[in-house]
Amino acid sequence: MEYNERTSKAVCPVCFRHCNLMEGQLGECHARRCVDGRVIADNYGKVTALALDPIEKKPLNRFYPGSMIVSVGSYGCNLSCPFCQNHDISFAGYHKVPDIQTKYIAPALLRDIAIEQTLHGNIGVAFTYNEPVVGYEYVRDSAKLIKEANLKTVMVTNGTAELEVLEELLPYMDAMNIDLKGFSDEYYQYVGGSLEQTMRFIQKAIQHCHVELTMLIVPGRNDEETKMQQMTKWIASLPHGNEIPLHISRYFPRHKELAQATNVETVYKLTNIAKKRLLYVYTGNC
Repeated sequence: MEYNERTSKAVCPVCFRHCNLMEGQLGECHARRCVDGRVIADNYGKVTALALDPIEKKPLNRFYPGSMIVSVGSYGCNLSCPFCQNHDISFAGYHKVPDIQTKYIAPALLRDIAIEQTLHGNIGVAFTYNEPVVGYEYVRDSAKLIKEANLKTVMVTNGTAELEVLEELLPYMDAMNIDLKGFSDEYYQYVGGSLEQTMRFIQKAIQHCHVELTMLIVPGRNDEETKMQQMTKWIASLPHGNEIPLHISRYFPRHKELAQATNVETVYKLTNIAKKRLLYVYTGNC
């Protein structure tokens, strides 16, 4: 992270935005703030949601299937998907004080909760609900303790982060579900992200941990058959790429996106296209 003394601004290192922040200012993710000339995770340890979920809900279908996992989330996201399913927490923090209730859970306490929940079939902790990379320091510190307790660590992410950030997390990650929102720069402009950065993130992650991908199909936005062909061709070209599970999910109107729900037939048609190159393709919300 850089600090510009002349302009009294600090540059956030997390994603392609590289927000140039003045003292006290929040980044576009509404979770990182410039404090004393440094960009910190303003949401560090501030938990908005905590639950014991089936691992398949992440979704991870080929990582300890049938098990449970403690799921934890904070607030903030570095994308702006109009159809965000968790917009109440992902888009919280627009003001100086997050406009949502939080509870501080230190990394050691999160580890203890995970250990306690092994009595109920828990295998570890999933960082999910909001975008974990915008508070990667908390993910890193917690995951390190959780791994030391011989439990599993999972991250559900949009993959919008610089590789330097990912490299801080990879030593402590067992699995990830990464959103591949679409397969065009135009669609990533629609969700406020970077396809190129997400592709680099996926390429790096698959070298170090179990990875499954998710694509939410929004009618008229990312439901083109040719794009699915291009995307699955790219996935299959990665090392052992044809073995990377892909979840193709049906969209429902949510937040600012008011298009009708995706036709089930469209999801099945795109799934059949994906199956021509990938071994493990799953439908969601059908």
